[in-house]
Parts: sequence; structure tokens; C-alpha cells
Amino acid sequence: QIQLVESGGGKVQPGGSLRLSCAASGVSMDPYTIAWFRQAPGKELEGVACIRSHGIGPYFADSVSGRFTISRDNAEGKVYLQMNILNEEDTATYYCAAPESTIVACYAAGPLTTTWYKYWGLGTQVTVQS
Repeated sequence: QIQLVESGGGKVQPGGSLRLSCAASGVSMDPYTIAWFRQAPGKELEGVACIRSHGIGPYFADSVSGRFTISRDNAEGKVYLQMNILNEEDTATYYCAAPESTIVACYAAGPLTTTWYKYWGLGTQVTVQS
């Protein structure tokens, strides 16, 4: 099964940027859609972005569209979430996740829900604070 490890979180001031990484191991991540979710204190898990196996049709939540980008390097076994113009509402623990099946896709129109995502990393904390 696929194992996922997030990194790159930290504390940043409003308006700043961070790049999160999701490293996959165990099996090749090539055929899998990979997604990023986040959970802020007291709030439900929110789908942030996802990307299909060859980088096509990425999805972004309305709350991050235009500020976040997602990319993947299958050779390195990594997916990246570039987060720009961060604000305090972006404070959360960020998780990357993979579905059990390689047929689970990701579409620009969404939605992105946790339904099909079985494999999760432990998360990385992002704090946006002045």
C-alpha cells in the first residue's frame, strides 16, 4: 500500500508563502490521484486541491483558487502544494491523501471529498499569524 508523508509546514505571516510536499512510498504513486485536505481547529476536513496521475484537471477549492497551485513529480514520488498570499483562514493541519483505487480521478469542477481516499499522511501544521 502507499505511504504518505507531508512536510513543509510552519509559521508564516499573512501574505507569505509556503510549499508543502507529500512524499509517497511503498508503491509507485504514478497512477494515483493525490489530494490535499486541511482541517482547522473546530472545523471539518476540507478538500483543498487534487491532481490526477499525469497532472491534468487539477481541482482547487474556491477558498484557495488563484492562490494555491498543485504539482507532482512522479519520478521523485512527490506532490507539492504551493501556497501563496496566505491568510489566517489558511491556518490548519494539511494532509495529503491517496485513494485505494487508481481509477479515482480528480476534476477541475470538483467536488473533492474524503469518500474515496483511504491512505493518509499524518499531516503538517500551517500557521498564518502576524
